Amino acid sequence: MSEKRRLYFTKMHGIGNDYVYVDALGSPTSLSDKDIDFPDLSRKISNRHFGVGSDGLIAILPSSSADFRMRMFNADGSEAQMCGNGSRCVAKYLYDKGYTDKTSISLETKAGIKVLHLHIGEDGEVSEVTVDMGVAVFEASEVPFSHKGTERMISCPVDVDGEVFHVTAVGMGNPHGVVFVDRINDRHVHHYGRILETHAIWPERANIEFAEITDRRHIKMRVWERGSGETLACGTGACATLVAAYVNGEADNEAELELLGGSLHINYCPESGHVYMRGGAEFIAEGWYYYD
Repeated sequence: MSEKRRLYFTKMHGIGNDYVYVDALGSPTSLSDKDIDFPDLSRKISNRHFGVGSDGLIAILPSSSADFRMRMFNADGSEAQMCGNGSRCVAKYLYDKGYTDKTSISLETKAGIKVLHLHIGEDGEVSEVTVDMGVAVFEASEVPFSHKGTERMISCPVDVDGEVFHVTAVGMGNPHGVVFVDRINDRHVHHYGRILETHAIWPERANIEFAEITDRRHIKMRVWERGSGETLACGTGACATLVAAYVNGEADNEAELELLGGSLHINYCPESGHVYMRGGAEFIAEGWYYYD
């Protein structure tokens, strides 16, 4: 029988959006991104019965263009461009474990370089992180989407298994389809969200958000994440939802987004197009993972 490999992991969550974090920064227990098949590892370690259990895997790496770099893999092994909740956890990991003493760091992602501002609590550890999530985009080629020659998909009707939903497409480094409903239910997320993720309008699939407007500064939402299914939170999804609510005239440019795992404060600057997200990050566990 072949000997199992092992790696040291840290499990963290941002308002319930949980990932396994692996260190590739050169510490004694770290690994090299050249030595490991990250998609395969993500599928195995994310399994909630036979692995550690998570929404996916995030590798923390050196960067030649920023302070640090992250790669994010969904539970099905597909690599995503960006993860808002994950980026906050990366910031807490780096500061609390002594990799940096900066309270403002740059982080390279597949969606570009993000700037993270760390809020330090009375215990000297990171309590919250504000992330400049970059510019929200709407153009078909940038989100991307393809829908009846439409260049911007703002509350456009889409047939999903016999039901028509009005979808707003927003790119936040990864593609999002936001749908506003009077009251979110499980069928919206698990049935229609699953179908919408792989709908023909999305050449790269998409994260699907169902949102319920409480008032102009409070929004409830649930998300069906591309490659992971429903998760308790999605940072880029919360940003996309606030932006979609604003451009549809349903909300102000700043609001609290209530997700299953907790709340995020989102601020959209229409003049610059930048979206800012503030929320917490928490350690859960760490140890050795053994796998074939």
